[in-house]
This record gives sequence, structure tokens and C-alpha cells, in this order.
Amino acid sequence: MTSRSLHPETLAIRIQAGRSAAREHAVPLFLTSSFVFDDAEQARALFADEETGNVYSRYTNPNVQELVERLAALEGAEDGVGMASGMAAVFGTLAALLSTGDHVVASRALFGANLQILTKVLPRWGIESSFVDASAGVEEWEAAIRPDTRLLFVETPSNPGLELADLTMLGELCRRRGLLLVIDNCFATPVLQQPIRFGATLVIHSATKFIDGQGRTLGGAVVGNADEVARIKTFARQTGPALSPFNAWILSRSLETLAIRMERHSSNALAIARHFSSHEHVSAVRYPLLESHPQYELAVRQMSAGGGIVVLEVNGGLARARSFLDKVELVSHTANLGDTRTIVSHPASTTHAKLTEEERLRVGIVPGMIRISVGLEHVGDIIDDLEQALDQSAVPRGSPS
Repeated sequence: MTSRSLHPETLAIRIQAGRSAAREHAVPLFLTSSFVFDDAEQARALFADEETGNVYSRYTNPNVQELVERLAALEGAEDGVGMASGMAAVFGTLAALLSTGDHVVASRALFGANLQILTKVLPRWGIESSFVDASAGVEEWEAAIRPDTRLLFVETPSNPGLELADLTMLGELCRRRGLLLVIDNCFATPVLQQPIRFGATLVIHSATKFIDGQGRTLGGAVVGNADEVARIKTFARQTGPALSPFNAWILSRSLETLAIRMERHSSNALAIARHFSSHEHVSAVRYPLLESHPQYELAVRQMSAGGGIVVLEVNGGLARARSFLDKVELVSHTANLGDTRTIVSHPASTTHAKLTEEERLRVGIVPGMIRISVGLEHVGDIIDDLEQALDQSAVPRGSPS
């Protein structure tokens, strides 16, 4: 590769696994569980970590390593590790870095499964968590830190409410207090936001979402500081949340188009947010780069575009939201996001159903909330379908909500 300084988008395309004797242009699949040693000394050196190279696909694989190197280049990270899913990446990171007696400070608005790890799983091993609104100021974040706090864990933008955390403020706080800052960057992707630039130690991705971009496969990754990544690699090698070579191959190919896809996701999403911001059947719209978003100025400072998720609150509450989901025709009703195809879902009854009503309301998940993962279709066709679904689901005047 040229010695010139290249942009991250170029590196995401041009970083490749080593070419074989067949001289292929596209990287092949390495569907093998193990790798042959040249001699006994090489085997010893590899297992002793004196030499780097492929040993066993539970450790790593050329396809997995290519994906990790490309993602690290996009995020500005020193190293990374691939995982079987986004949730494997979250759990693997926390389990590798925390011990009995440790404490985590996390943003209150988290994906449902992330909350379950922090509130149900980790406490079984004596690891406690406290929660702060992502949008809170430095005083509230600092007040939650205890002598046994080891890291801050934050989603920004959050799922599904699109609440933002000030990365610069959190980065400075963690440097001052000697804490690790772990950011879930799933919604923004490294194309729109690079948390390491603001002081994050580690960045986690569910590659299943926008990185794949077509709803085909599962995968996750953690990238960041080399010392902390090494601890996560050791944990992953011993516990086995390995990313399959086939999934890694798909995800690495997808990274080549991530930048241009996020441009279209973001432009479509902004157009939809603006269209429905004054709609008669919609009480509220949330999107990071919509001027009415309470953290619009922060979004402009730390994101290059708003991403592909729009949240609508429909008039009529739960009944209207459920009817709306049943009336869509073009867009899909499924549990994924980040697809080329537009997807709608109802967080209160699906991804965040295990929270109490009080917990949901505290993070802004109301009964009438609809999460829209905006796809790559023509934006006019998406709007037309959402419009007809809203019209068809209209609650007659005088009906209870």
C-alpha cells in the first residue's frame, strides 16, 4: 500500500488480508478452524505470544483480522477484536475489564439487553452500576463516581430515544479521574462519529446493524486502546465468543460502502424528520440534526450527520402505535435496524418491554413511540407509506388513548 497518508474511508476499502499465491483481487474466505505451523519453534513462539500469526480461528482468522483492522482505521483505534454479536462485544468488554467489587457508571438510556447485563447479570458477580441521564452535566456524572468505579459506559445517540452524551466532557472527566470510557457507537457508526477523538478508551459496535447494512448476518467488535483490547482478546480467546470467518467476510465487504450508505441513510432520515415535525397525527419527532432536538448544537459539534434513526410519537398512544405497525405496506416491521430497507418497531412492547413503565418513561419511551430505521429507498416512497399508515390507523375522535 502507498506510504501516503490516506483517509479512513480509503483505508476501509484498501486494507486487505494478505494475498495468496492465487493472486486474487477480492479477499477469499478462510473457512478453516486451524492453521499449519512451519515448524515446532514457530508453534511454540505463537502460543507464547512471541510471534504474531494465525493459530486457531477461535483466536482470530484472516477474515476477522481484516474486518478489525478496517474498523480500527475508521475509528482511529490502536487495535480491536471481533465478536460473534454486538451483545457479545458488550459483555466481553465488561467481563474482561471488571472484577468483583467494581462499579460502573452508565447512561440511563441504554438498549434493553445492555441494561439487563448491568442490572441482572453483572450483579451476580458483585459488580454494581449506577445510572445517569446521558445529557446530564459533568457535576451529575462526577457525583455518581465512587472510589470503586472503574469505567463509564455510554450509548450516544441512545437506543431508541436518541439522547446524546457530551463526549468531550466525558473524555475529560475520565482522564481526570483515571477511568475507562467505553462508548457504544452503534447508531452513529465510525463514519459519523469517532469517540476516540474525544477521549474514549474503547468503542463497541453491533456490526449486525449499519456496518452490515443489509440485515444478513450477526457480528460485533471492540476497538480502542491496545492495552485494554489485549485484556478483552485474552478473555474472548478463553470464553469463545468468536466471530465466524464467513460473517467477518460479509461485514468487511460491507465496510467498503459504509460511508456512502450513511450519507443516504442520514439525508433520508433528516427529510423524514422534517416532514413529520409538524404532522397532525404526530405529537413529537426526535432526530439529532433536527433543530428542535434539545441537544442539536451538541450533535452538530460531535457528529458529521444525524444517522439513520428517527423517532416519532404518534397521537393516540399504544392503540394508535400498534395499528400503525399493522398498516405499513412498503416498510418492514421487524426487530433489526440499519438495513437498506426501512424498518419500524415499537420499543415499549419489544426491545424495552422488560423495563417497568416507570423506567421506560424516565428514558422517554412512551406508549406511542415508533422507532424508524430509515433505509435507502427513495425518500418519497418511504414518506408515502408512513403517511398512509398514519391515515389508516387514525383513532376516531372521542376514542380513549
